[in-house]
Amino acid sequence: MADQAFTEITNGLQFPEGPVSMPDGSVILTEMFASRLTRVAPDGTKTTVAEINGAPNGLALGPDGDLYLCNNGNAFTKVDMGGLLYPGPFDPSRYIGGRIQRVNIATGVVTDLYTHCGEHQLRAPNDIVFDKHGGFYFTDHGTRDERTADRTGIYYATTDGSSITEIAFPTDGPNGIGLSPNEDTLYWAETHTGRVFQRTITSPGVLAPPDGAFAVLCGLPGYQLLDSLAVDGDGNVCVATLINGGITVISPSGEILQHIAVDDRITTNICFGGPGFQTAYITASSTGRLLSMKWPYKGLKLNNQ
Repeated sequence: MADQAFTEITNGLQFPEGPVSMPDGSVILTEMFASRLTRVAPDGTKTTVAEINGAPNGLALGPDGDLYLCNNGNAFTKVDMGGLLYPGPFDPSRYIGGRIQRVNIATGVVTDLYTHCGEHQLRAPNDIVFDKHGGFYFTDHGTRDERTADRTGIYYATTDGSSITEIAFPTDGPNGIGLSPNEDTLYWAETHTGRVFQRTITSPGVLAPPDGAFAVLCGLPGYQLLDSLAVDGDGNVCVATLINGGITVISPSGEILQHIAVDDRITTNICFGGPGFQTAYITASSTGRLLSMKWPYKGLKLNNQ
């Protein structure tokens, strides 16, 4: 396919993540290193939705109209390299613990929903997706320092704070998460292994056992790291790709269809909105920009969108 044309909607963001396309044409996203949620209007105007204690990552709109937030608890330090922002090593003196939070868009009030699953502390929740039943799946990326790294999992939870279940363990730095259009398959990306995994969903929040090697949908060659993802209307897994900055489009059969290059090595996230959900909104995080482009495949409306 031909090179894609991008529109820069806004810049000056402090490591944007978690874009959510809103019905009014705006995009609400997280600014991890500014500890806030920000609404970006179509003309690029920015307003603060909520201030966050910790560091916000993934974001999703819930069935009640509130936002649901993955707060990594300051799992990363800010590294400024000539005006480009990068996530740096874990600093335990800044860490407040990971959590899932509810955010009221109108008031900016932030409520903790989950800090633990049973006896296990949530380490650094990263990305989130709602199913048609009103529950949500999320990844816990975990923390890493020079010598150690967390072993973490994939979770399913309800919006009332009453139920959270670990549904896959162990995983190695899980990041993006998404559902197939018919919601019979759950996908997640592991950052450091450069792999996208798939598991069959047998009922809400319940996964079939992994089918050997077929649990891996796709592994990217060379040194490419993976961040968040979205699934489009063709069922393609569209995963933000680090180092080889851009969006890698992977078919439901595991074929790499296309790499859409972005001029930012730390391209972190994608969501769909606009007419027919044919507009892709992409966070170029080290350069602090929100970009848009016409998506070359079918768009997909998320639950609650």
